[in-house]
Amino acid sequence: MGLESAGRLAEGESGWGIPARRRLHGAILGPVEPVLFPGRLPFRGPWLLAPMEGVTEPCFRDLVLGLHEGLPASGLGGAFTEFVRVVDRPLPTRVLRRHLGERASPIPVGLQLMGNDLAALAETAVRAVEAGAAVVDLNFGCPAKGALKGCAGSAVLRDPPRLAAIVAAVVAAVGDSAPVTAKIRAGYDDAERVEELARAAEAGGARLLSIHCRTKAEGYCEAVDWTRVARAVEAVAIPVCGNGGVERHADLERMRAETGCALVMVGRGALADPWVFSGVEVDAATAARFLVDYAEALAERGGASPHKCAARLKQLLRLWTAGGLCADDRASWLTERDPARLRARLAAIADGTWKASAAEPILVHP
Repeated sequence: MGLESAGRLAEGESGWGIPARRRLHGAILGPVEPVLFPGRLPFRGPWLLAPMEGVTEPCFRDLVLGLHEGLPASGLGGAFTEFVRVVDRPLPTRVLRRHLGERASPIPVGLQLMGNDLAALAETAVRAVEAGAAVVDLNFGCPAKGALKGCAGSAVLRDPPRLAAIVAAVVAAVGDSAPVTAKIRAGYDDAERVEELARAAEAGGARLLSIHCRTKAEGYCEAVDWTRVARAVEAVAIPVCGNGGVERHADLERMRAETGCALVMVGRGALADPWVFSGVEVDAATAARFLVDYAEALAERGGASPHKCAARLKQLLRLWTAGGLCADDRASWLTERDPARLRARLAAIADGTWKASAAEPILVHP
């Protein structure tokens, strides 16, 4: 399949009730057999937890999975590890198992790799599948300076043929043992090459393309342009997963309706509200309990120090919306410098014993 290949998608219903159309360079060609891509991808529903560096390690990811394991398939369908950097040699299987975690879940977890060395990436992908990865995802979106220096992550967006070659090398190594997917941004400096990048991933053999609708240059700016996701959908036959700008549950279906994408991936929106995939509205006590459990997991499973636990909690609290926990006083959470007091406040709210009017105030330091 060349880079010029166009998307063909069937008219009818896909496996998750997603309207599908058959296209050839944008032209509607008429109905054919439905595309049931859940048979080619392991996800049990259309919403995915995005890979996020320093966040989607097993402690946080397992808690989010646990919230949704008993919900219908229309909820959280899959999740990914934070990206695993591959430099010039394959990573040991034990490292990959550590990223995947020990807890088994009915919701599949993919392992995301980032690198530019074809041989090292290919062998690491084989080991990832052996370690239990349900999907091998390739990162072409990370905007970090370290990734750019190594000609990995979003640096590859400037070279679509190289992107195709990386995907092809991993697909050839993994074979049919697991799907290989690719995650890109809408472009490097601009979004002029969205279609070319999407077709490069497809040409390499990716079974799914996830596209963050911002460019590398745009970083995590507030403005989003979902038409870029729609352009990728029009360009390829493989399922497209939209990403970027999802803040609440209603945005999930809205993105699918506006772009035609098959799946939606949520990153920072899930840090603000881990229940975003199901639309369940929780109270402050339930929201606080999640954060208490997260801190305990970081300390007990991850060996994190009290100050590191507090830093991770604040990473979530900066964005947190669930349960109205930070609605009126986010600053006091973020400026608290005593890890024990931060966790004690959360525990009291979770247990229903917190009385804000009578309690000793959180210490705020200049």
